Amino acid sequence: MTARFYEKKEDRVLECRLCPHRCRITPGRHGLCAVRFNSDGEMALPFYGHISSLASDPIEKKPLYHFYPGAQILSVGFLGCSFHCPFCQNYRISRSTDAPTRVLHPRDLVDEALRAGSLGIAYTYSEPLIHLEYVLESARLAREAGLKNVLVSNGYINPEPAESLLEYLDAANIDLKAFGPGFYKQEIGGDVEEVKRFICQAAAKIHLEVTTLVIPGKKSSVEEIGAASDFIASLNPAIAYHLSAYYPTYRYSLPPHRRLC
Repeated sequence: MTARFYEKKEDRVLECRLCPHRCRITPGRHGLCAVRFNSDGEMALPFYGHISSLASDPIEKKPLYHFYPGAQILSVGFLGCSFHCPFCQNYRISRSTDAPTRVLHPRDLVDEALRAGSLGIAYTYSEPLIHLEYVLESARLAREAGLKNVLVSNGYINPEPAESLLEYLDAANIDLKAFGPGFYKQEIGGDVEEVKRFICQAAAKIHLEVTTLVIPGKKSSVEEIGAASDFIASLNPAIAYHLSAYYPTYRYSLPPHRRLC
């Protein structure tokens, strides 16, 4: 599979244009996501079709509460991530490319969804956007087969590749990890304004819901949640905003809480 969304620079350096990191990747190295690789001046996708997780889930688990409620959807996960969240609940596949996988061609993935009687395919678990070439091909074939395409993502993607994907998406849940810029920069290595921009872009085209993990003592105060709610409602007051409860995992040992706010 040919990689897309990059530009060749001098001395065989590649600039990835997929996400706002815009990684400059030298030969023999990979980008921050760990899955896009410079092979002697050409962008390689060594984990194309490497599936870490495959399961039939209730659509509400994505979470999507207002998109075909009660339906089952085939959920597919990958390896790697464009963020490095120290509280990641899927860190075994997002922070490593050594987890066990199976190789599944997009056509075979669609066939799995059809055999399962699934509503469609949800690209989820770890970050699907860094595998955009695979997601685009799978989503195209799924659309042709009459299936729905659902994205569960951190929303960290540049406008042009996002537009290519939105042509095939039917719904998405975007993880708005915080509403202030400090937490994104200090804790996860990202820019909240880029995530907000994609949320705006998606809200204009598909069914959208948004989720925030509430971490006591770190982020998501009542005021911050209120500001995020106002932003989401300004796009469309019908967009569902989910608040998820935190539990200690990966590098976070803060105790869990009994109340969200």
